[in-house]
Amino acid sequence: MTDSRCMFVALVGQPNVGKSTLLNRVVGSKISIVTPKVQTTRTRVVGILVRNEVQIIFVDTPGIFEPKQRLQRAMVDAAWSSARDADCVVLLIDANTALNDHTYPLIATLRKRKFSVIAALNKIDLTKPSHLLRLTADLDKESLFTDIFMISALTGDGVEDLVTKLAEIAPVGPWLYPKDQVSDIPLRLLAAEITREKCFLQLQNELPYSAAIETEQWTERKDGAVRIDQTIYVQRKSQKMIVVGKNGTRIKSIGSAARSELETVLERRVHLFLHVKVRHDWSERPEHYRTIGLDFLA
Repeated sequence: MTDSRCMFVALVGQPNVGKSTLLNRVVGSKISIVTPKVQTTRTRVVGILVRNEVQIIFVDTPGIFEPKQRLQRAMVDAAWSSARDADCVVLLIDANTALNDHTYPLIATLRKRKFSVIAALNKIDLTKPSHLLRLTADLDKESLFTDIFMISALTGDGVEDLVTKLAEIAPVGPWLYPKDQVSDIPLRLLAAEITREKCFLQLQNELPYSAAIETEQWTERKDGAVRIDQTIYVQRKSQKMIVVGKNGTRIKSIGSAARSELETVLERRVHLFLHVKVRHDWSERPEHYRTIGLDFLA
């Protein structure tokens, strides 16, 4: 493609600052799950946006925090790995909060590693203008950010300005994906992520963060529909009872919600079958990490 330009943009920040919501907004499609539960995103999720001759490849990363467990360490490692490989880093900050003991170490690491960084103050629809001005001034004092944007990933306010800036600074280079591709996430993984989202939304604090979903079988049917068999892994029998619910009502509700969204995403009929298994040590099994694209040894 003549005069084509292409760039990788890593979306980084603390948990629940709106990275996945922003990714879905700029791409215009649901490719990264969103829940109120912290650390929902576990691995890198790529979203692809084309603007005229520019292809911008956004990488949604797990929230960066102080990890205490193997899964958490693998998630944080995936976030920093994506940042290292990017042409530009967009640091998302919840505009409702001030810069704090979690934000400053993150800024210090970005400065130390000499990334090109743009700051995006997100959730401005919930923030007073006076607070935004103070927060912008505090960020400007850091002398790290090439630009500071005020956005709302939820409403779209300010997002177009951010995208325009990224398109302007994209380096010359060939596109890495076809024009009509919006993500590189495998359908089996996307299907598992959608079911995990519905589990978290329906069970919230009843379901531990460590629960996992794997797509075990994907069967194409002659009538054009697809049969998807998934397993929900929990670590204790009591958790299985919560997921299944009385007389199986909860698992049926989760399955119905996941199936409905899958049919919208896949644009076809979906037959979804969910199974719940207790596996005490799933978070210590390397094969689970490979399935979701994380490094077990991180």
